[in-house]
Parts: sequence; structure tokens; C-alpha cells
Amino acid sequence: MTIEKTLFAAADKMRGSMDPGEYKHVALGLLFLRYIGVAFQRKYDELLPEGETVAEDVDEYLAEGIFWVPEAARWSMLAANAKDKGIGVKVDNAMRAIEADNEQLKGALPKVFGREALDPAIVTGLIDLFSNIEFDGTPKDFDLIGRIYEYFISEFASSEGKRGGDFHTPKPVVELIVQMIEPVKGRLYEPCHGSGSFMVQSEHFLAAHKYRRADLAIYGQERNHTTYGLARMNLAIRGIMARLEWNAEGTLLRDAFPDEKFDFVMANPPFNISDWSGDILAEDRRWTFGMPPVGNANFAWMQHIYDKLGSTGVAGVVMANGSMSSMSSGEGDIRRAMVEGEAVDAMIALPGQLFYGTQIPACIWILAKDKSNGVAKDAKLRDRRGEVLFIDARKMGALVPGSRKQKELSRDEIARIATAYHAWRGEPDAGAYVDEPGFCKAASMEEIAKHNYVLTPGRYVGAGAAEEDDEPFDEKFDRLTAELRAQFAEGRRLEKEIETRLEELT
Repeated sequence: MTIEKTLFAAADKMRGSMDPGEYKHVALGLLFLRYIGVAFQRKYDELLPEGETVAEDVDEYLAEGIFWVPEAARWSMLAANAKDKGIGVKVDNAMRAIEADNEQLKGALPKVFGREALDPAIVTGLIDLFSNIEFDGTPKDFDLIGRIYEYFISEFASSEGKRGGDFHTPKPVVELIVQMIEPVKGRLYEPCHGSGSFMVQSEHFLAAHKYRRADLAIYGQERNHTTYGLARMNLAIRGIMARLEWNAEGTLLRDAFPDEKFDFVMANPPFNISDWSGDILAEDRRWTFGMPPVGNANFAWMQHIYDKLGSTGVAGVVMANGSMSSMSSGEGDIRRAMVEGEAVDAMIALPGQLFYGTQIPACIWILAKDKSNGVAKDAKLRDRRGEVLFIDARKMGALVPGSRKQKELSRDEIARIATAYHAWRGEPDAGAYVDEPGFCKAASMEEIAKHNYVLTPGRYVGAGAAEEDDEPFDEKFDRLTAELRAQFAEGRRLEKEIETRLEELT
């Protein structure tokens, strides 16, 4: 078992009957405190030989991007007082003191530890647990804390079920979109950023492909204030600089970046939202392809995202499957206008059960501002006008070990989907693109029109080749017929047995 799993299992055991949605702020808040405590203490120990005055100089820390931690908020102080009945209040005060001295964390940290309803033993137990994380004194320690934090977010989202999907997108879905649109240089935007998972995964992608973090500027907006704080802590642990904005009205009603354009947009907006103030926004300039229905925000999100793209911009958007085929309230007309307007680059049908607490099937829309151009990893893309790539991944995925409800895509499956898209749009290192029955198909505008602009990939890719076996047809037919008759006979036997036992009871 990995250290992430071990720690989560121990932390979750302390939760008792506490709601996971509340508990996550307690556990993640203390984990964040542990992170900045380690970073601070290392710098403090490095400076101490120069004298205590130097070691207590705030500027020495801020100059290196290390959060300054006042004495009363230091982990060693909290750990020494962990068994104090007032430890919850001490942690709340520590959070306030850190925010006061670090402008970029202002309003981000939870102050929920001193509440009467929270058993101080939980705070004590978590401080003890996180104090026992073994570090080796290298920069890899911070990657370890980042992995632990990310794992905790994912597990809490899973525990919360459908509500978990409101703040966190499952990692395989995030990885797939990041690998498909390859954000390496320029400006990245997440219009409903949740826990910041797309931003963190983009940083992983940069590191894996040896691009500079400084070449990607990150922007995001979020409506839920506690989720906004969660994302800021998540990015801070990773050392990711980003401009995140919060407002209670939400992105569609109050765009935090009204004059900005972006090279990459990634989003998992809430599905099928009806209370999005569509009546107020009826005349909004963003509705290039038609006014979205007042009762469903799906096409408002997609047109907002398309509007934010720069001249070579590309976006990956998770949507409910209904967006591919709905004809109600003008959605069919908007979809047709998007296809005819060359806004749709690719469509991917995902397997069911990928999302937390719900089996709702979903899809990914890949949008492109100008399909005649584009750059990916310094290579110019081919002209894709007049085509849309369809990928049917519904048969992919396997149940997460230990779960009977949630599936995940494997690394190989993610790579297969991303490579098909890269090859189709002409990336030199992806090889030549070829249609693959049952999996992918580059469809022309004429083909899409024949399907009345329904964008369900299964309509285009057709059935895959049947699996071959060496059993002759006659023998297989006889065998299967015999098995079926045997099952019928067993069914009749069981029916009689049940009737007999019921008679004995009467």
C-alpha cells in the first residue's frame, strides 16, 4: 500500500460519523499546514547559522516564494500542543496568522477547527498522523505532500458521491483532456476550476515533456468560495502560480476575465444547470451560435468557452451525453451552427461510471477557434476544416480496484485516444491517422449533415471487428444451444423447488 493510501485510511478512520464534505476541510487544511511548516522549517534551519535575527527575517522567505509562518502557527508549536483541549482554536488562530502575513493566501485557509461540534481528538489525531510523515530532506518531499494532498482530494470526492463531482474531476478524465490538448506554452484558463485538478495535471504534463513552467500562465474562476480556497491550497503545495478569481454570481453571469483570450481552456462545468440566469443573459454577445435555452446551461458554457479562445486556441470540455443529440429548446440548432461554423474539432464518447457517485455517461467536446491552423508542441497542425474526428471510448475502462461502482481509464487507453487525435490533426510525432472501425472516424460535413448534426460517435465509427476464434460455427452453435437448454432446465427445476417450499409454508 502506498503512503498516500495508508495515510488516507488512517485519517478516514478518525472521521467517525462526520460528514466527508466537512471532514475534508479539516484534513486538507491540516495537511496544507504541515506542508508550509516543512518548507518554512527547512529555510529556517538553513538561515539559523547566520543568527536568529536573519532566521526570523520575513523577506528571506518571501524572496524565495516560501510562506512566512509566525511563531504561534509553526507546526512544531502545534504538534507540541496537540493534546491541548483548545488545539482547535490554536489551529484556527494559526490559519489567521498565516493569512495575515501572506497576502496570496488571504481568505483561502479553513478556520473550522475550533467549532464546538468538532471533537478536539480528531484534530489531535490528524496532527499526530501528519507529524509522522517521513521526509528525506530533499525537494522530493514536497512532491510527496502534493501527491498525498491530491490523493486525499480524490478520495474525499469519491466519498461524497455526486457532490464530490461538483469540486473535483476524476483524474483519468483530467489526464485525457490535458494529453489531448497539450498545454505547454501560452495562457491556460479554467472557467469553473473546482479543486484546480486541470491546472495541477497541466503542471505534471509540462514536467513530463520538459517544458518550462514559466511559459504557461494559468487563470481560473470559481463560484464556490470553499472550493476556491481548496484550489488555492492545492496549487500552493505544488508551487504553481496562478490568477484565480472568485465571485458568488458565477462565470456565466460575471466573467472575471471579460477582455482576456486564452490558448487553452479546460473545463468540467456542472451538467444541465437550469438556474444560470439565462433570462438575464438573453442578449449576451457570447452566443455566437444561438441563444442557449433558459432551462439548461450546457450550450452557454460551451459558447462562453469558445468565446474565450484566442486565434489558435483549443478547448476540452466535459459534457453530459445529451449535449450530443438533444433537439429540445433550440439545442439542435446551436449544435448545427457550431459544426457548420467549424467550432467542433473532435468528439469523444466516454465509458459510464467514470464520475463520482453517478453512472451518468459523459462525453468530451474538443473545440478549436480556427481549424485551418494551430500549433501543438511547436509543430503546425494541418487544416482540419470540413471534418470532425469522432472517437468512441465507451468500451474502455475498468472498475477501480475495490470499487463496484466507479471505473477508470488506463494509461494505455488515455494514450490511445490522445494519439488518435494528435495523428488526425497532423502532429508529426503521432504517426499517420487511419480510421479504425468501432473506435475512431474522421467524418465529413456531409456525413454529419446526414445524421442531422447529432454528434454521438457511435453513429460514425460503426461496429468494431468481431473477435475471431478458432471454433467452427457448427460446433459453436451446438455448444451454445446445449448450454442454453441446460440453463432453461435449471430454471424450471428452481421454479418447481420454490413452489414446493412455498406450499410447505402454507
